[in-house]
Amino acid sequence: MTGPQASAQELDITRAQRVLGHRNLVFVGLMGAGKSAIGRLVAQMLEIPFVDSDHEIERVSRMTIPELFEIYGEPEFRALEARVIRRLLKTGPRVLSTGGGAFMNESIRANVLANGLSVWLKADLDVLWMRVNKRGSRPLLKTANPRQTLSDLLDQRYPVYELADVTVQSRDVDKETIATETVAAIASLDGGQETVPN
Repeated sequence: MTGPQASAQELDITRAQRVLGHRNLVFVGLMGAGKSAIGRLVAQMLEIPFVDSDHEIERVSRMTIPELFEIYGEPEFRALEARVIRRLLKTGPRVLSTGGGAFMNESIRANVLANGLSVWLKADLDVLWMRVNKRGSRPLLKTANPRQTLSDLLDQRYPVYELADVTVQSRDVDKETIATETVAAIASLDGGQETVPN
């Protein structure tokens, strides 16, 4: 990228960093929306660390997400998820990718909205299905009709995801485009102030 395009992106990055301040940038959305892939790219662009809450849960529990679901059930998994995310939100800035159900938890959502800047990666059903259908490791989709289950999750969760600070449309384009649009959307929150209160 050269010329005006590059300088516009550099300005967006500077403004997005100013908007974020010391807060964490928290990606929310359904499985397959691209939270980890886009989150990593945005973290690189903003020059801050990236962490995936699911990977952090697996690290501290020494179990995979499917194993946690199978052995302890979803309620226990959600309790562990809440503890891990609460700890991660205490220091920043960093980019944090969360599991699809995390933002549905009222205490996690309140914590994210109070202590972070949330980005909803919104994708339509066809895009999500195309992405998650390739993997058999999604505990919530181990049903007789996984596409219908995904559709039901979309109906249940989208009204809650709408509470996020920023919404970016995730679609079938390259990851760099979505990451650039995400940074631009965050930059657009910059009212021109020189510092962001913590």
